[in-house]
Amino acid sequence: MKFALSTLGLPGTPVDDVLRLAADSGFDGVELHSRPEGPVHPGTGTAERARITARSAEAGLTVLSVAAPVRAAGGDEDGPVIEELGEAVRLAADLGAPYVRVLPGGGALPGNAFPGGGTPPAEEADVVAARRLAAVAPEAADRGVRILLETRGSHPRGADVARITGLVGHRAVGVVWDPAHTRHAGEEPHETLPVLAPHLGYVRVKDSAPDGEAAAAGDAAPPPDGAAVPPLRAAVRALRSHGYDGWLCWEHEQQWHADAPGPGPLAAAARNRLAALADGPAA
Repeated sequence: MKFALSTLGLPGTPVDDVLRLAADSGFDGVELHSRPEGPVHPGTGTAERARITARSAEAGLTVLSVAAPVRAAGGDEDGPVIEELGEAVRLAADLGAPYVRVLPGGGALPGNAFPGGGTPPAEEADVVAARRLAAVAPEAADRGVRILLETRGSHPRGADVARITGLVGHRAVGVVWDPAHTRHAGEEPHETLPVLAPHLGYVRVKDSAPDGEAAAAGDAAPPPDGAAVPPLRAAVRALRSHGYDGWLCWEHEQQWHADAPGPGPLAAAARNRLAALADGPAA
């Protein structure tokens, strides 16, 4: 397997520092969050996009994905969401990234308004998200980019996001699997993976409560000493048993947990724990 460092835990860190940390820690690639204070966003100019691409190559790193804050089923109107999706696809293409990660956003969350208010029926949110993703899928395919819907929020289980990708029916739309979210939603890895396998782009893991009662209860805070194994060891075993040799992307959620240590000192250790899991028994 290959290992990527997510910039989720590195808000405001210059992209050159992100690349240096990833390379020095032994990662093979980076997932760049697209937001105004992040290393890239839709307003990043053409020259800077080219420079980031060149610097990544010089560091021996793949820009795995642009993690965009787009909510496929959020908002009142299709137009703005479709435009956001298109901007994210074009940004990823310019950076040489094969993937864009987006969110389902079908629930009654802040910024996820839905016609009529409240929480839309799951079927309606599925149709809205699929319609918007399908509108951008041909451009994504032409640019060599896949749009991946994360198992999260209103669609935390593999079965939830697979409903949307099934409605889209286009190879340019797939899934990012976060095993912590599917586990917290009541799906075990051996249940999730067969559903997601045909759609799977890459897998996100994080330092959080290890397998057990805390993880089952949804306690995903990074441990103070960074010593916990990535969550849901069973997920990596399931991936190995299915012959998966793709990407594991480590995200450190220090941004959401003020008492947690920053990811810098933990990155190399996290990469080594991922490697140990990937090389471990498949069952």
